[in-house]
Amino acid sequence: MKVAVFGRFYNKTTSSSVETLFNYLLKKDVDAYIETEFYNIIKAAAPNNNYSNFKTFDDLDKSFDLLVSVGGDGTILRAITFVKDIDIPIIGINTGRLGFLATIQVDGIESAIQDIIDGKYTISERTLLSVETIPENEDITSLNFALNEIAVNRKNTTSMISVETYLNGEYLTSYWSDGLIVSSPTGSTGYSLSCGGPVITPNTNSFVLTPIAPHNLSARPLVIPDSTEIHLKVAGREDNHLISLDSRIATLDNNTLIIIKKAPFKIKMIDLLNESFLDTLRKKLLWGEDTRN
Repeated sequence: MKVAVFGRFYNKTTSSSVETLFNYLLKKDVDAYIETEFYNIIKAAAPNNNYSNFKTFDDLDKSFDLLVSVGGDGTILRAITFVKDIDIPIIGINTGRLGFLATIQVDGIESAIQDIIDGKYTISERTLLSVETIPENEDITSLNFALNEIAVNRKNTTSMISVETYLNGEYLTSYWSDGLIVSSPTGSTGYSLSCGGPVITPNTNSFVLTPIAPHNLSARPLVIPDSTEIHLKVAGREDNHLISLDSRIATLDNNTLIIIKKAPFKIKMIDLLNESFLDTLRKKLLWGEDTRN
C-alpha cells in the first residue's frame, strides 16, 4: 500500500498523532510519503525524530492508494487541492476541535489504519463546486473548486453588498446582505449551518444558497438541484469584494460575473464501518439532544 500523509502543523496537539501514525505505518511496512512542506515543519520542530524511512511528495498521482490528513477539517479542505481529480481516497485524523470530516480520533489511529489495510471501510463520494469568472481571475483559475462552499463577502467596508443571483439564467433575487454562501452537501454542516442553513446528507444531489446576515426577513436558505448553474454579480459601496473557495480567498472587482456549478469530478472520503454521517451528527452536533430526556 502506498500512502500519502499531509498536515499543516506539528505542535503539542498533533505531535503524538503524527508519531503514532508514522510508527504504525513503519510497523506495517507501508510505503509512506510525507508532503514536503509538512516534512520540513516536522524536521524543524523535532530534529531528533528519525523519519528518514519516509519519502516526500510535492504532487500526487494515481499510484497512491490513500491520503491521510493529520489535523482538523480545514486540513482536509487543503488536502483536496493535492488529490484534485485523481480519485485517491482521503481519511482524516482529528487533532482539531470539531472534526466533522476528520473522523479518526487520536486514540483510534492504529485500529483505523488496520481497518483500512484490511479493507474494512466504505467510500463516500462527495460532490464539489466549481467556479469561473468573467473576466478571468488568475487566483481562482489554478484551483477553481471547493468541497465545502464558495462564498462572496463584503470587503473593507461595514456596508452591506447586493448579490444579484440567477439560477439557470432566470433571475432569483438580489440579496442585500454581508454576502452569499453556495454550499455543497458536505459544506452544509460548516459555514452555511452557522448562517442558518439546513443540514443535508452527503449523498443528496443538492446545493444550498445561504445569505450571510441578510437585511430582510424573507431571505431564507434555498435548496436547489446540483445540476443548477448559478450566476452572481456583486455591487456595493466599495469597488471590489471577496470570494472564498473553502479556505482560499481572492479579490474580485464588483460586477464580475461569477459562474458556479457542479465540478466534473468528486472527492472520495473513507468511511470506517463503525461510523456514519448520522452518528457523527449526534456526536459532533448533539443532534436532537434534549436535556429533559
